[in-house]
Amino acid sequence: MCGRYASSRRPEDLVSLFGVEKWDPAETLAPDWNVAPTKEVWAVLERPVKDADPSRPVRQLRALKWGLVPSWAKSPEGAARMINARAETVHEKPSFKRAFRSRRCVLPADGYYEWVTGAAERDLEVEGKKKRPRKQPYFVTPADGSVFAMAGLYEFWRDGTLPPEHPSAWWATCSVITTEAETGPLGVAPAEGPRSLADIHPRMPLMLTEDRWDAWLDPARTDPEELRGLLAPPPGGLMRAYPVVTAVSNVRNNGPELLTELDGPEVGTLF
Repeated sequence: MCGRYASSRRPEDLVSLFGVEKWDPAETLAPDWNVAPTKEVWAVLERPVKDADPSRPVRQLRALKWGLVPSWAKSPEGAARMINARAETVHEKPSFKRAFRSRRCVLPADGYYEWVTGAAERDLEVEGKKKRPRKQPYFVTPADGSVFAMAGLYEFWRDGTLPPEHPSAWWATCSVITTEAETGPLGVAPAEGPRSLADIHPRMPLMLTEDRWDAWLDPARTDPEELRGLLAPPPGGLMRAYPVVTAVSNVRNNGPELLTELDGPEVGTLF
């Protein structure tokens, strides 16, 4: 799954990297090293704009709220539960299938966090001596330092309790697509600990390599089978993972120090 990630790149850099044509500098997000559900996040998407040829989609950088609200939802209360969509079923699930056909986006990140329960902690949990075992967070990021471009979906939801001109009348929300975690060796593995992403968690955000960005963002592509082909996992060995401070587990903590690589896990022996 993807329940927390880091996104610290400047919007100007994202505009250049993704070939964005439209971005409103008044729409700014501060660097965020502890992105949690319901926060606003950067998304790259393509759709027509009022001041351009309506037949031509324009690549844009937009701030969306993480936690998708389907257009048909009666309320946005379930948004926090809709942060992930499974690649295997995204084309058929009622909450995601419309967006999958025509409202796809890329969610740029530095990488994502995942938590591993220590071996001793797991033993206590099995024995019933500890109900909430401590977990060691790991940060997973491209080994070459490139952007972690997560496949995503976005939706618009109209709040019928507000007049159309109200600034909060429309919600723009998004979800991260996840896939099975890689079982092959990491591109760079920690000195001790997990040797593959599957050792950390059975799921991972689906990273789109640059050669798939244009096809994924193109709203003219609507055939589900063709789109599903774009959700194939990226080549193995592109990622690295390393332990970080347990402070990241508290969403109130936010700063570049959360990405500092530790010499070893803080939470005992993990493997």
